[in-house]
Amino acid sequence: MENTFKNIDEYILMFPIETQEKLFELRQCIHIVASGIEEYIGYQMPAFRYKGRPLVYFAGYKKHIGLYPGAEGISHFEKDFKERNYKFSKGAVQFPMNTSLPLELVRKIVKFRVEEIDSK
Repeated sequence: MENTFKNIDEYILMFPIETQEKLFELRQCIHIVASGIEEYIGYQMPAFRYKGRPLVYFAGYKKHIGLYPGAEGISHFEKDFKERNYKFSKGAVQFPMNTSLPLELVRKIVKFRVEEIDSK
């Protein structure tokens, strides 16, 4: 990817307004879970660290928003993804653009990752 984003705002502002709104909402949701979450750009995506360790990444696409909480974050919530018919892989889940973001589920995923980092 040729784009090099300096910060998350720059990344989000390249999308159509509907996608921007969802990405800003997701960003805010992640910050609410724990204090001390640091933003950065990783793999050309918005990313967050907690205690110096990668927490989650997200990305905007034409038809979905991708959340990347790592393999453990996906496997722990696989049942939730199946119940909601979300596409997912070993390290990512897709939230369709034509539905509301599952903010409660996102909070649980981020909280799980924070606890995972705290326990190490």
